[in-house]
Amino acid sequence: MGQTKRLRKKYETPAHPWQKDRIIEEREYIRSYGFKNKKEIWRELGGLKKARAQAKRIIADKLSTQAQKEKDQLLDRLIKYGLLTKDSKLEDVLGLKVIDFFNRRLQTIVFKRGYARSIKQARQFIVHGHVMINGEKVTSPSYMVSLAEESQVSFNPLSTLAKDDHPERVVVLTKKDQAILEETKAKEKESKKSDKPKNKKEVKEEVDIVEEEEE
Repeated sequence: MGQTKRLRKKYETPAHPWQKDRIIEEREYIRSYGFKNKKEIWRELGGLKKARAQAKRIIADKLSTQAQKEKDQLLDRLIKYGLLTKDSKLEDVLGLKVIDFFNRRLQTIVFKRGYARSIKQARQFIVHGHVMINGEKVTSPSYMVSLAEESQVSFNPLSTLAKDDHPERVVVLTKKDQAILEETKAKEKESKKSDKPKNKKEVKEEVDIVEEEEE
């Protein structure tokens, strides 16, 4: 047994630490989504990789009863968090991108709903206990917000920010923050356009790779 007080890492570090394109991309993510450090990026990336790997295993063994059960559980979970739609298929999981996970974080939701002037201020409000979901205080900016919870995001009624006339409630975005918001929305549109469903040949190739690794 492992140490009970020692938590397991929920992310994997990059295989190669000095890749220019990846470093530039991660720096852009930190600027656009207000991450504290790169560990938060790797954690979301780990969730994406886990979902993709599970989808590939299910496709490779889709005839078994257990695979069908796992398929329903995986799709239900991703639909719950708005990462897939109700009519999505298992192959659509392979088309997900890491920014889809970024957009479901509480920090991003608070900023996009206009509760904060900047993505960094949204993080500050959450950490300081000013934000609630369904009447419960949430202090984790990385909390994944489900579709059912999205409409229940609000300010803590005990917080001064709950007042409509609070100076910080008058959201006047600076040119820099407005540019970041517009750039983020543009990337989402480009991502949706480029997320074409994988054809059977591409899916089969990925499944074959998984089967070879298992052997």
